[in-house]
Amino acid sequence: MPKVKTNRVNYPEGWELIEPTLRELQAKMREAENDPDDGKRKCEGMWPIFKIAHQKSRYVFDLYHKRKEISKELYEFCLEQGYADRNLIAKWKKPGYERLCCLRCMQPRDHNFQTTCVCRVPKHLREEKVIECVHCGCAGCASGD
Repeated sequence: MPKVKTNRVNYPEGWELIEPTLRELQAKMREAENDPDDGKRKCEGMWPIFKIAHQKSRYVFDLYHKRKEISKELYEFCLEQGYADRNLIAKWKKPGYERLCCLRCMQPRDHNFQTTCVCRVPKHLREEKVIECVHCGCAGCASGD
């Protein structure tokens, strides 16, 4: 006989400490997804969603790797349940990508001339001092800034 699937999720120990913040960020994400794009450029409509997704991932990353306030079990649970982006966090662990805003900014196939995004260029090497990434609205996520 096949297993009967239930919607019950066993939350690991410590979940009650981070749940309010993650629920608040999920509510912001729902707001951003339902927000009308009137008067914005086509690319600008997704920027708030990218920023909130980055914020959620950074929150979980900081709790586990920087402050060491949550257990490995809770960290893995957050990654499996989609509260944080596993691939983005994997990049943050590598030197030179500690402040990466989104994965699209480092993929050469998404940019002109097969390079990385302009937000990945350190500020002192830019010709234009004020820039915004077309993909996520980042003003600069190079590690040397």
